[in-house]
Amino acid sequence: MSGIVKRSVAIRGHRTSISLEDAFFDELSRIAAGRELALAALIAEIDATRDRRTNLSSALRLFVLDDLKARNGPHV
Repeated sequence: MSGIVKRSVAIRGHRTSISLEDAFFDELSRIAAGRELALAALIAEIDATRDRRTNLSSALRLFVLDDLKARNGPHV
């Protein structure tokens, strides 16, 4: 399992950092490609809809988990 990697991304005109394991980052990239979106656009979409009590990195992980559950059933 990979450790957490800090990455910088520009969303809605400002730079922010996210800390994610490679597996989550790879899944986010796959989801963005499947939706024909730039990765930054997908991250901006998630950021705009997340509960403000949840930090962005956690919101991204939860988004990936929800996507996997939707594709593979709730047993994931």
